[in-house]
Amino acid sequence: MTTSIPASPFADPASAQRLERAATALTAHGFTVEILDDAAAARARVKDLIPEGASVFTGASETLRLSGIDEDINAGGRYQAVKPRALTMDRATQMDEIRRLLASPDVVVGSVAAVTETGSLVAASGSGSQLPSYSGGAARAIWIVGAQKVVPDLDTALRRVEDHCLPLESARTREAYGWPSAVNRLLILNAEHQPGRGTVLLLREAIGF
Repeated sequence: MTTSIPASPFADPASAQRLERAATALTAHGFTVEILDDAAAARARVKDLIPEGASVFTGASETLRLSGIDEDINAGGRYQAVKPRALTMDRATQMDEIRRLLASPDVVVGSVAAVTETGSLVAASGSGSQLPSYSGGAARAIWIVGAQKVVPDLDTALRRVEDHCLPLESARTREAYGWPSAVNRLLILNAEHQPGRGTVLLLREAIGF
């Protein structure tokens, strides 16, 4: 049975002005930022940004699933998709190889739980599998972020993780796996020191958690 989740103020898309403030702050902190209309535009842009044949890891993300980006990367045949390969490997005997594959792809594609108007990205995870590549292990990182994830500051971002994202993700994991999720690991990216490494595609529409 699916758990009913009450309406949340964190589900409302940010205004154009707030998107621009977040984009300006992120750019000042070394991220490359593009504001796009919707998930379809992001899906097309991701194909432009990732060269054919690159090794690509997709972090678990409702945004990627709903947009079709996850399927494009992992089932499209254009890239060396890391996730399908890792799923075929033996966790008893090949865990070290799996860990290295996930931590250091050419490109990691995912989303985050919140983007602040002060220029930070906040990613929450139960397993932490995507966080090494997010934080620097991948040569390039691309995050697709719905407009509802823009918040004023880090305090609000952390409230969004606990009060909005976690209940939704727990409802999903209960239905899919039979157990709740948890915020076991939290990554805050305040700046990107390597020019061109981190790209944030901010959408004008809400998508994902």
